[in-house]
Amino acid sequence: GKVVMIANDSVIVDIGFKSEGAISISEFGDNPEIAEGDAVEVFLDDFENQEGQLVLSKQKADFMKVWDKIKDIHDNNEKVEGRLVRRLTGGIVVDLMGVDAFLPGSQIDIRQVKNFDQYIGETCELMIIKINKLRRNIVVSRRAVIEEQREKMRETILEDLEIGQTR
Repeated sequence: GKVVMIANDSVIVDIGFKSEGAISISEFGDNPEIAEGDAVEVFLDDFENQEGQLVLSKQKADFMKVWDKIKDIHDNNEKVEGRLVRRLTGGIVVDLMGVDAFLPGSQIDIRQVKNFDQYIGETCELMIIKINKLRRNIVVSRRAVIEEQREKMRETILEDLEIGQTR
């Protein structure tokens, strides 16, 4: 669609239909860099709301775009890079390829973390531990990556150990 105008807290988008659709500006991130005339990918949620407008979503369009990649990473037990964006009760919201994922407090580190704020703004390797397409729910773990690295180090040390060696 094409951005027609930005009014208050909404972005009005024309998708070539009889009416235009409004998207909450919050769907464009914390510092939206969007202007009239910009092309944006949107997801058509519904044909009409109470005001007779199209119901559009940018976040759903972003999610659909990266869903297959996220599913492949999850299915193949691969790691993915994510940026820890903001604190929530019980964890941190992570920007994963442009979509929100949840990093629970218990999955931040091996030891219990009391201050989540120290991680905000960091980019780190994560494992995707749970996905649900219908609920657009992605749960990630930093702890699983740390545990895997520790296990590899342990195996390397055990391979190099010899009887009588002092370490």
